[in-house]
Amino acid sequence: MLVLSRRPNESIVINDKIVITVIEIRGDKVRLGIEAPRDVPVHRSEVYSAIQRAESDVPASDDSVSP
Repeated sequence: MLVLSRRPNESIVINDKIVITVIEIRGDKVRLGIEAPRDVPVHRSEVYSAIQRAESDVPASDDSVSP
């Protein structure tokens, strides 16, 4: 894991396409702004985990055609 220190209004850039900016630091909370292409999903980790669980509960569709 890469760990970086940033102050409010400072950013990091990922792969020339994603910019993460520290918007505000208040107590033990950090607000981040994320600029990413629309085709790149961005989720909090707990939301991402819930999506993964929901997708694993859905049976795979059978796209094969029976004669």
